[in-house]
Amino acid sequence: MTALTKYDRLEATALWRPEEGAQRLDVLLSLGDATLTISDMRENVLNHWSLPAIQRVNPGERPAIFRPGDDATEELETEDDEMIRALEKVRKLIERRRPHPGRLRHWVTAGVLVSLLLLAVFWLPGALRSYTVSVVPEPTRAAIGQQILTRIGRITGQECRGREGRLVLTQMARTTTGNPNLRVVVLSSGVQTAKHLPGNITLLNRALIEDFEHPDVLAGFLLAEELRRDMTDPLLPLLDHVGLRGTVQLLTTGDMPDIAIDQYAEDLLIAPQSDLPATALLKRFEAQGISVKPYAYALDLTGETTLGLIEADPVPEASARELLSDDDWVRLQGVCGE
Repeated sequence: MTALTKYDRLEATALWRPEEGAQRLDVLLSLGDATLTISDMRENVLNHWSLPAIQRVNPGERPAIFRPGDDATEELETEDDEMIRALEKVRKLIERRRPHPGRLRHWVTAGVLVSLLLLAVFWLPGALRSYTVSVVPEPTRAAIGQQILTRIGRITGQECRGREGRLVLTQMARTTTGNPNLRVVVLSSGVQTAKHLPGNITLLNRALIEDFEHPDVLAGFLLAEELRRDMTDPLLPLLDHVGLRGTVQLLTTGDMPDIAIDQYAEDLLIAPQSDLPATALLKRFEAQGISVKPYAYALDLTGETTLGLIEADPVPEASARELLSDDDWVRLQGVCGE
């Protein structure tokens, strides 16, 4: 079956050798629907070749030589361009329709390799980060947080160390946030308002203490930063920053490259704060009995961008709980002056 109607009953002359070593004979070729008929010059049929079995011995050369099969010694030799083109087209058509188990295997193998590559590029890094975050113990987190804090200290200067003020701040921060392990560090510069680090460390700008008359604003920033810590594990941004290599090193050795820590510390100081969902933030203030208005106005003096928080304040200022006594607030305000 040729499926090439333009070649139906195509005829040409050729030289035919019936077997190896035999004399070549002049013959007529007739291309049929499924066979190639070989006849002598008197049109006596000498043989029929099945089209699907025909093989070309010398591709690209002239005259073209064909055989009726891989192991056959019978041969045809022709220079007729039309017949050669017809036989080549028939052979290619049949080859395309023939099953190719090896080709299928190659496609399957290629598909598997591509799938593995996609997993390695898109799934593995994220999965590895998530797994690393889940297995890193608290002591390692604390050590990493201290490494970052040390590097930040080289940029911003040392933390405020007023003893009495630090004692008051620690007690207030832990009571306000409900985090008994929270460590709060006050910096003179570098941090615009507040940031958090792995190991339950929160950084504050001294202005949150010194520029306000009451501790409500400070409490608001502590609550907001604790909510950010709860929503996104502090290790995740660090692992995103150091990439796959740094993640593997942390997972296998428990350490982070110093240069990666240095770069992350510098980027952390200038990175914008992530937005917080208003509903979750309001619930956090309500649970602690703290008014959200002082915090909202500290974010925007006009209140225009924080109007939603102000209008939905779940705790009126008049009924908000007292955070510090006047004496403790004075002590806290002196944390950077001793």
